[in-house]
Amino acid sequence: MDTLMKRLAFLLVLPLFLTGCYNAQVTTGLTPSAEVIEVKWAHGFIYGLVPPKVVEAEDQCSNGVARVETKLSFLNQLVQAITFGIYSPMSISVTCATGGMAATNPADIIDVQRDSSEEIVIESFSKAIKLSAENERAAYVQFK
Repeated sequence: MDTLMKRLAFLLVLPLFLTGCYNAQVTTGLTPSAEVIEVKWAHGFIYGLVPPKVVEAEDQCSNGVARVETKLSFLNQLVQAITFGIYSPMSISVTCATGGMAATNPADIIDVQRDSSEEIVIESFSKAIKLSAENERAAYVQFK
């Protein structure tokens, strides 16, 4: 009976050690700098259906963003499991770019005024998608 309890305990603890760490990464094609903004406990809820607040990087990343990475560390997943997914924290890391878009082809940059209407913004992103697909390289929408 004692070995049965040990096996049962082992089977209950084993999934904790087998959980992988979720990781998603988005890169913009810009050269990354050493400046990184990290939020280790971004507060999300209901298994991530209610996402964490947006990381405002405009003030710190004057040359734009090179990479955004989201992770669920072991501790993030443990807290999520303990709360049955009601509280779903994650780690967010934003890497600033070094030289902005100066190194890119100017034809791949679409300028949009900050106070533009929603229709113009959507049209600009659609144009960038089409341009990127045609040229098989990144196209950028730049808000001025």
